[in-house]
Amino acid sequence: MKSLMVVGTTSHAGKSFIVTALCRILSRRGWRVAPFKGQNMALNAYVTPNGGEIGHAQAVQAWAANVKPCVEMNPILLKPQGDMTSQVILMGQVAGKVGAADYYEQYFDRGWQAIQESLRRLSHEFDFVVCEGAGSPAEINLKHRDLTNMRVAKHLNAPTLLVVDIDRGGAFAHIIGTLELLDPDERALIKGVVINKFRGQRSLLESGITWLEERTGIPVIGVIPWINELFPAEDSLALLDRYNKRKRDSELTVAVIRFPRISNFTDFDALEAESTVSVKYLTPNQSLGYPDALILPGTKTTISDLLILHKTGMLEEIKNYAAAGGTVLGICGGFQMLGQTLLDPDGIEDEPGQYQGLGLLPIKTIITARKVARQRLVTSNYPQVGLPVAGYEIHQGRSRLIDSETTDNKSAYQPLFDDPGLGLVDITQSIWGTYLHGLFDNGPWRRAWLNQLRHQRGLASLPTGIPDYREQLEVVLNSLADSVEAHLDLSTIIPNLG
Repeated sequence: MKSLMVVGTTSHAGKSFIVTALCRILSRRGWRVAPFKGQNMALNAYVTPNGGEIGHAQAVQAWAANVKPCVEMNPILLKPQGDMTSQVILMGQVAGKVGAADYYEQYFDRGWQAIQESLRRLSHEFDFVVCEGAGSPAEINLKHRDLTNMRVAKHLNAPTLLVVDIDRGGAFAHIIGTLELLDPDERALIKGVVINKFRGQRSLLESGITWLEERTGIPVIGVIPWINELFPAEDSLALLDRYNKRKRDSELTVAVIRFPRISNFTDFDALEAESTVSVKYLTPNQSLGYPDALILPGTKTTISDLLILHKTGMLEEIKNYAAAGGTVLGICGGFQMLGQTLLDPDGIEDEPGQYQGLGLLPIKTIITARKVARQRLVTSNYPQVGLPVAGYEIHQGRSRLIDSETTDNKSAYQPLFDDPGLGLVDITQSIWGTYLHGLFDNGPWRRAWLNQLRHQRGLASLPTGIPDYREQLEVVLNSLADSVEAHLDLSTIIPNLG
């Protein structure tokens, strides 16, 4: 199995983006290619067909490679949940909860074994693996226990690309500093430098490139221009840069609460791709205002983020917004918050006890140790009957309707799908809740929901007979690959690519 490693001088240098583009480039050239990231720390997760959790970025990279995502593509996923602790997902399944100081003592050997075994399995099915590093490979205080960067490159003897974000400034210093801090055997694997996010005239960069190549003996094999395509973000730090910009043709504003532990905000990429919709992220400290719709997204720590809504006063703002006729949608943890109460009897998320929700839906949620992670295909009841809807569940907790004796006007609450446990809608107040991630990726359902908002504004309906977002994403992936391929020369690094 041929291999290629991509590391970066910093976080957000563009590693995920480059790996995704390379997966599509190599796939188009006839290779059966797999993405790989040994260890990922992210709250954006995806559920594979076999019910395993991996980083959402690796799922996108698999789609770019035209293959199905599998847990071997991301054997270790760390999901931060506050207080310097993370949930550890090993080979797609929950392995435990651990503090930062104890992680490597408890999981280093198991993690490295899982990484090696995953690469062995991938080698049986694929011709080529494109590996992604994490952060920087030159964190000298962490290198001895780094499971993601040059340890993987050395294991595969993989030609390695070093990516730098020139838009941040200091690109040449970042490159030289990274190379200086690598061990000789690690540096020997760096076969090319990629300068990413370049804005400006290429000729003005040439003297710097010449100096860099003479100084290091490593060729600059690509200068990738700034690309404005909406590429799925890996963590919430990217949200403020990508969103909150009013579109010229926007007719609707959808606000999303940016919880401290917001998860799976890739749910909203399909909304952002709608030219008539502006997605606006709000922290709990900001004023809600009156958007056309408000979304409470998923969160890794439902109870602690609910308590923040109480503390900041956002909870009352949301209730007032709903009482005034606003549309509220809760997804996963956000769905749980919309209920009457949340119980955590075993202290899985917080101190054992009972917590008050927003009281907008008549549900009661119990946080449980067993996680539900599975793909789903259901049929919609609202806002249009009979639409097929695909997505996935990732949650700890069970929600149920409160007994009808304690619920006023129970007939107002209807199941969103043919599986009544997957979602609920108050048809009198436009309050929605669901456990289904990827809901907006379903084009006809998304448009039917948006048309309800448009009718409230007196706007004409949009066509609902549109493809799902995955088809739109194909256009984005091809465009990204075209742009990168036009500015990247891999011939000296990987000869005979075909």
